[in-house]
Amino acid sequence: MKIAFFSTQLYDKTSFDHTNAAYGFELVYNDMPLDEQTAQLIRPGTDAVCVFVNDKISDKVIAVLAEKGVKIIALRCAGFNNVNIEAAKNAGIQVCRVPSYSPEAVAEHAVAMILTLNRKTHKAYSRVREQNFSLNGLMGFNLHGKTIGVVGTGNIGKAFCRIMLGFGCRVVAFDLVANKEMEALGVEYLPLIEVLKADIISLHCPLNEQTHHLINAYTLDMMKKGTMLINTSRGGLIDTRAVIGALKTGQLSYLGIDVYEQEEKLFFRDLSGSIITDDDIQRLMSFPNVLITAHQAFFTAEALSQIAITTLNNVQQLIKNGKLDTQAALLV
Repeated sequence: MKIAFFSTQLYDKTSFDHTNAAYGFELVYNDMPLDEQTAQLIRPGTDAVCVFVNDKISDKVIAVLAEKGVKIIALRCAGFNNVNIEAAKNAGIQVCRVPSYSPEAVAEHAVAMILTLNRKTHKAYSRVREQNFSLNGLMGFNLHGKTIGVVGTGNIGKAFCRIMLGFGCRVVAFDLVANKEMEALGVEYLPLIEVLKADIISLHCPLNEQTHHLINAYTLDMMKKGTMLINTSRGGLIDTRAVIGALKTGQLSYLGIDVYEQEEKLFFRDLSGSIITDDDIQRLMSFPNVLITAHQAFFTAEALSQIAITTLNNVQQLIKNGKLDTQAALLV
């Protein structure tokens, strides 16, 4: 049984090769993203393709996959907004994902971004390296007692809530359904308009038609002046130009993003010798109160191991049984 990987990094190969010892698949790695052209690289006899967050699995790509005899699209991530699910269903191709790999990894990264923006440890590190021990411009604030707004309390959102409760914060959340476990721990579920009034807002909801540009000029105006906004979920949740405007006026005092709406042209690549033509990301990088990381929130040894195990297990079960033990992982 053969699996063709796309958007492959060295760490993907290391993790999947190690895990595959227990499965015995033939793994074919491609470092290019999957699109209509690169789909032509798929060799005969390929049972599945394994893709990541920035591969665009459109109806045209799915048509090529169907022609090639591919039976499974295996996402090695939780989000699936980049796949045309209806087209896959019509083509008879099953789609599976990794619904939960290490929610703590992403939640902890969100907290790291909060602490870095607040206490300016990245700036302090650079200063001390240059023998500058001044504290001017490094003042932060106590997290203890602050109100943290959480949008989305799935596995990652729940892990984030637990951490912030441990800091002694008041945690308020918005979700379609209140989670009783979180309420028992002290999380208050409120309407979105109230959650957006928190001191710090962290996004942990999926990207879909309802949440696209959830943070826009209108919702930014609902926030208190000086808010900190953190996004470790999906770039499309934020209207980038509206956020730039809010940073310029001071409506937002801090922005931490691990995802970006146009990241497929930038992230997971070394562009240090290139000219970046994306004016929006260049503008964001120019702000001293903005912290950008390149979709690394998931990037822990534990998460990579679980992603590989779940992905290969999904493919094995679908090929042998046509279904999965964990239905949350099966999309089609």
